[in-house]
Amino acid sequence: MRWEDFRASDNVEDRRGEGGGGGFPGGGAGGLGIGTIVILCIIGWVTGINPAVLIGGAEQMMGGGRAPQEQVDPQTQERRRTKPTDESGRFAASILGNTEDVWKDLFPNQVGREYRPTGMVLYQGGTRSGCGSAQAAMGPFYCPLDKKVYLDTSFFKEMETKFGVKGDFAYAYVIAHEVGHHVQNELGILGKVQGRQQASSKVESNQLSVRVELMADCLAGVWAKNSNDRFNSLETGDIEEAMQAASAIGDDKLQKQSQGYAVPDSFTHGSSEQRMRWFMTGYRSGQTKSCDTFRAARN
Repeated sequence: MRWEDFRASDNVEDRRGEGGGGGFPGGGAGGLGIGTIVILCIIGWVTGINPAVLIGGAEQMMGGGRAPQEQVDPQTQERRRTKPTDESGRFAASILGNTEDVWKDLFPNQVGREYRPTGMVLYQGGTRSGCGSAQAAMGPFYCPLDKKVYLDTSFFKEMETKFGVKGDFAYAYVIAHEVGHHVQNELGILGKVQGRQQASSKVESNQLSVRVELMADCLAGVWAKNSNDRFNSLETGDIEEAMQAASAIGDDKLQKQSQGYAVPDSFTHGSSEQRMRWFMTGYRSGQTKSCDTFRAARN
């Protein structure tokens, strides 16, 4: 992928190098032990609930109110606004910048409104988000409350060592997927789904979560198609890298690796086949309207 030619986004906060654990006491978040954090991350994976929301709720229960707000001195704020200079930081900022340029054009033409870009927070180990504490164990996620993507850049290395996936477009797909959730938020989809989930059974809630995730995969494909049409950004093998990434993180494959069998009713992100198919649906069409997983005949 020719990401070096992309414009780096100005909407990136670089919090790496701030202690590696977000500056929280006890090696956890807001006083939570690391064991509790891991358990909450597992619960989030099973239920489809953003782990940051679960951790934030646990913090509030322990603190008797709202999670404490992060206090940042002006010098730290200024340093965070400085564009990253390391390769992984520059890569993330460049991919985000390209999603901004693409969606800025697509929104007026395809959905009839202005695109308001998401921010991105780069961190190491842990930090605070608008949804509670962010921990590296969660993987990349989007927080709809502060409209930011949170990314521990070590996840790129984890993709290679844990999932056997590597390549710049595979990493770009992950970022574009999270930006896809921001697109959903801008369209009012996430709030509606959350309301439906609160009145649904666990199985039905999981099914709604799958539709949300597959739509984000499809929107990542829409971005890839339009980025390539406008910037000639893709190279030979890039789409195959995205397919390998989508396949590696399918619920069925992950469950079979961890427990030897898959339980479809517990899926929250979709099977490998579904994730690959919906990315390609978006990539082939280049149209946001093709990503309506809620009206599709099949997931």
